[in-house]
Formats: sequence, C-alpha cells, structure tokens
Amino acid sequence: MDKIKVVLAGQPNVGKSMLINAMSGSNSLKVGNFSGVTVEKTELSFHHDSHTLEMVDLPGTYSIQGFSQEEKVAHTYLLNEEYDVIINVLDSTHMQRNLLLTLELLKLNKKMVLALNMADEAHKEGLKIDVKQIEAIIGVPVVLVSANSKEGIEELLHQVHEVFDSQERRSSNIVYSDPVEEEILELCHYMDTKGFKLRDLSSREIAIRILFEDNDLLKELDDSPLMLALTPQITKAKEHIATHHDTEDIEEIKANEYIAIARGIRMETVVCKGLKGKKNSTKKIDDILLNKYVGIPIFLFFMWGLFQLTFTIGKMPMDLIDDSFKALGELVGSFITHEATRSLIVDGIIAGVGAVVMFLPNIIILYLGIALLETTGYMSRVAFMLDGFFHKFGLHGKSFIPLVTGFGCTVPAYMATRTLKSEKDRLITLFILGFMSCGARLPIYVLFAGAFFGADEAGNVIFIIYIAGALLGLVMAKVLRVVVFKGEDEPFVMEMPKYRLPSLKLIWHTVYNNAIGYLKKAGTFILAASMLIWFASTYPKQSLLEQEYKVKIEQALGDEIQVATLENELKLKTLEASYLGQIGKASEPFFAPLGFDWKMAVALETGLAAKEVVVSTLGVLYAIGDEVDAKSNSLIKELKANVSFPSAMAFIVFVMIYLPCLAASMVFAKEAGGYKYLVYLFFFTTVTAWVLSFITYRVAGLMV
Repeated sequence: MDKIKVVLAGQPNVGKSMLINAMSGSNSLKVGNFSGVTVEKTELSFHHDSHTLEMVDLPGTYSIQGFSQEEKVAHTYLLNEEYDVIINVLDSTHMQRNLLLTLELLKLNKKMVLALNMADEAHKEGLKIDVKQIEAIIGVPVVLVSANSKEGIEELLHQVHEVFDSQERRSSNIVYSDPVEEEILELCHYMDTKGFKLRDLSSREIAIRILFEDNDLLKELDDSPLMLALTPQITKAKEHIATHHDTEDIEEIKANEYIAIARGIRMETVVCKGLKGKKNSTKKIDDILLNKYVGIPIFLFFMWGLFQLTFTIGKMPMDLIDDSFKALGELVGSFITHEATRSLIVDGIIAGVGAVVMFLPNIIILYLGIALLETTGYMSRVAFMLDGFFHKFGLHGKSFIPLVTGFGCTVPAYMATRTLKSEKDRLITLFILGFMSCGARLPIYVLFAGAFFGADEAGNVIFIIYIAGALLGLVMAKVLRVVVFKGEDEPFVMEMPKYRLPSLKLIWHTVYNNAIGYLKKAGTFILAASMLIWFASTYPKQSLLEQEYKVKIEQALGDEIQVATLENELKLKTLEASYLGQIGKASEPFFAPLGFDWKMAVALETGLAAKEVVVSTLGVLYAIGDEVDAKSNSLIKELKANVSFPSAMAFIVFVMIYLPCLAASMVFAKEAGGYKYLVYLFFFTTVTAWVLSFITYRVAGLMV
C-alpha cells in the first residue's frame, strides 16, 4: 500500500488539529517535539482507500520567512524534509489574512490542496465562497470543509489522493502589480533565451523568487553565471519596483504585493450577505463607487468631467500657443529673404510643429486626470466593477487597465497586456486597443469638434467620441472571441489597494514624463515629418503654371479681390501638382465614397507615422485663402469652409478606428508574437474604419 506523507500548514488558530482528527476519525495523536527544538510536533498515520496517510501538523505560522522559532521550524521542514502533499488550512471567515501564507507556500513548487476550514461558521456569518474561482486563481484544488461538522472531509481526502497521483501541474493566475509583472517578464525572457533551467522550477517562479530575494534560492544560485549576468538587470528592476512602492525595502514591497493580491482574491471570490459592525473608510467609499446601480454611471461622470476639462480649460492656453507660433513665424519670416527657405522654416517647421504643440495643454489635462484616478486606487476598482460586464464581451476584467492606458498612449497600453495570463485574452485586448483613442488623436478631435460643433458642445462631443470608440472596441472583442479566439474566460484577480490621497510626486512624474515625451516627439519625429510634408507639398515646382498666373495677376492689378482669388487658385493647383497632391489623387478613389477629398486622404496616410502629424498635414494643405479674409487665418475656420459636415463626421470615425502610429504598430507586432499579426491588424482596422465611416457619411448626409 502506497504511503502519502502529508504536511498540514496554516496560520495559528485555523483548526489544523481538529481537522486531522476529523480526517482520521480518531483522537489518538502522536505528540512530540521537532528534532533539536522545543516546538511541538503532531503526527498521525491512518489508512484511506488504497493509501496510508502519514500526516504532520506543522506549528501555526503567519509566514515561513519569519523569525520566530515556530516559523523557523516550519521554514526548515517545508524546504528540507521529504513529503508528498501540503494541505494548507485556512479559516474561511478570515480568508484574506490566511491567504498571505498560501502565497508563500505556492512558491515551494509542491503539490498542495487548500482546505477552507470553518465552513459552518462562514455560512452563519453570511459568507458565500466561490471555491471554483479560487481554484482557477490559485491553481490548486480547493475544498470547503468544517472540522466541527465533518462537512467536506471525504472530498478533502479524495483531493489528496488525486493530487498525489497526478503528474500534471496546474498554473496559477496570480498577478502582481504592473511594475513587478513587467520585471518578471523581462527576467523570464532572459532566462528563456539563455535556456536556463533549475530543477523543475519555471522561469516565472525563479524570477519571482529572485526579485523578492528568496535567500534559499539566492544561495543556490550564488556565483552562478546566471546571477552574474542578471545582476545589473535585477538592480534596475528593483529600482523600478521601489519607485512605485515608495520604498526600497523588499520585504515591505513583498508584503504590500501579497496583501493586495489576497484582498483581490477575497473580493473576487467571497460575497458577504451578513456583514455587521463598523465599516472602514475604504468599505464606505466602495459601497458607493462599486454599487451595482450607480457605480458605472459615476465612472462615466468622472470621464465626462475629464473630457470637459480637457477642452474648456485647455482652450485658453491652446489659443495663446497658436497665436505665439504665428507671431514667431511672422517674426522669423521677416528676416529671411530667400523664398524657399522662408517657406520651409515658416510654413513647414514652425507651422507644422506649432500645430501639434498647441494641443499640449489638452494632453497634460488628460494625463493628469488619468494619473489622479490611478493613484487614488479608483482605477483598480473600476476594473473589478467592470469584470462581469467585460466578460459578456469576451474580455478579461484585467483588460481594463491596458484599455484605459490606451487613452493616454497606445505603446504602454500594448505592453500592459503582459499582465494577462491567457494568450487569447492578450491577443483580443491587443487587437481592440486601437479603438481606445490615444492622446495623439485628441488634437484631431479637438480640431474637428471645435470646427463643427463650437466651444460649448466640443467637450461633450469628445466624450461621446471616446465612449463610442470604447464601446465599439467591446463589440469587436466579442466578434473576435466568437469567430477567431474561441475559448473559456480566465478568472479575474488583481491588486486591490486601499484608497489613498493622490501622490503629488507620482502624478508630477507621470504627467511631466508624458508632456516631455510629447514635446520631444514634436521636436524630432514630427519636426522631420513636417519638413517632409512641406517638401512633398512644395515640389516639384510648376514654373509654367506660376508664369501663367503671374501674367494674370499683373493684368488684374488694382482689383484686390481678383488678385487674391488668382493667388489662391495658383496655390491650390500647385498643391495638386505636388508630390503630396499626386499621392492624394492616387488614393482618392479609395476614400471618395467616404466623402474625403485628396487632402483628407493624405492627412490620414501621414497619420500612419504619427497621429499628431494629421493636424500639421491639414494645416499645410488647407492653409490657403488667408489673403481673402484676414480673419480666416485659423485651421478651424478653413476646415469648416472646405469640409462638409458628413465628411467631417466620417473622418472622425476613420481616425478613431484605423491603424495606430508606426511606433505603436511595432510594439504591437512584438507583443502579439510576429508581424503577421500586424498584417491582420491592418486589414481588421482598415476594413472596419472604411465600412463604419461610409455608414457615418451616409447617415450624416441624411441629417443635414
């Protein structure tokens, strides 16, 4: 008869001794001391089915890494002794606290069963525990038992047999905070690339134990080539993690991570229908913000307010920046006599970069709002609240974090999908992230909303655009889940921090870095793009055409209106004959059913490089007619005069959906697993954008 050596581990007062009695049906326990120490050891042997179970009850311990004698004994035994299965006993009525030890035991890479003891007391307190969900999250069998009433005892013993006989290892779905997950993935990638193996530990298990300074593992790896090679990367990883935890104490960081994970598991799997007593502030706030009736409306109100502020507050400095760049262009132009050089600097560089920089206040307000929601702990709760809603569309609740990040920038949003354990969930989230309008698209929305709806309604319109994009993303996620990425949904668990006052340091760091990044993009990539667009819109020179109109203008001297009209005709025909005009004319048939002229087509094409370039391209292409009316010198007025309302609405829809910028596209290919996925994304977004823009153009045309 096979023997199964079982170790019972748990925190103090979880009922381990009573559970051993209930499993064996006997009160005859063998009590002694562990070798060399005066710590009590309880052992019991009995037969069950085809096995002999030898059980050892370890002393109650809050942590196997602790310093008390009991904790040292538990630590030494669990790491050095031979045994087959761990029964981790938890108090069902205090599961969050007990899970802290569970998270440590999981790192031992041993066969384990979770016994949620005191199920009868949990029932009396109105606690309803989702055992299957806990199993899916933790990755080990979970049994609800009561040593007092004998509930679930046979099932627990059956699971011990099953786990002992099984050769298959389940993977857990435990996810740490985003900074920790990022560094785990980096270390895993390095170890996998080098083909490093250590016993039967996965690269993820090794990475976690290295980052959390597992002394036993570090001693085993001491002076190994892996540790020598990884030392700089580990140092950098710990600095990154320490920045987000406001401490360099790795034990404090680990404790914070475990507490957050345990709280998240408890909130995801335990429903309390009979809670009594005084509520803490976090619970009181959650009662409102996570309310199933008003929770989502409150979130939508916050987002609506954010976009209102983005437009209304951002409009004042935006106008000031716009006027400043125009004044700068006039000043610089007055010192340059060479016509081509003046046009390059004034119309290409200053105007192109200025058309992007003027939206910096809007970008700052958007990032400030998102940072405030994140640092207060509210974003995590919205993800938790929307989990059930997301699952209806085939998405994981954890997908909410990269999707909201996508409102700022798509590049970090793509990288944030690494926290999703399921490959299918990751791919679905990657494919729909482009529907979340990034900050680079905000200038386009602000431009068109201001031109066609006015300042009073622009904030509401931008909010509707963002929400429409998000809802469309959810619909497309459902389509992808049903048609392409079929499979069962993964369980949801994530960090659930307490509410806290916003960290001004962290907010400043986030907003400052994003603002500087935006300006650097304007001063480098967009500067180069603006110069290229200027060149393409200026050359080749049309000498004969210029000579023809020069004669007409000379003949019309004295008639200022006719002169201005002729000059505008010359600009338009020169632009149409330029390289940029030729590209636009060639692609115009594809965009014509959407109501786009060749100028709008070119703007969309340049937006494949960077969405900010769309605005500067429109600024170059529609910068005509200034001489006719000196007051019509803004791009908003030019668009309103040259673009119809249906075309503008279709243009907004196309911008909202089509392929992200070049940088984001490269990151997408890397995160998705190959450039073939980028090809799929191109066709997926382009076809969707074209079809919905066509519908928008037709519907808007009926409304005018």
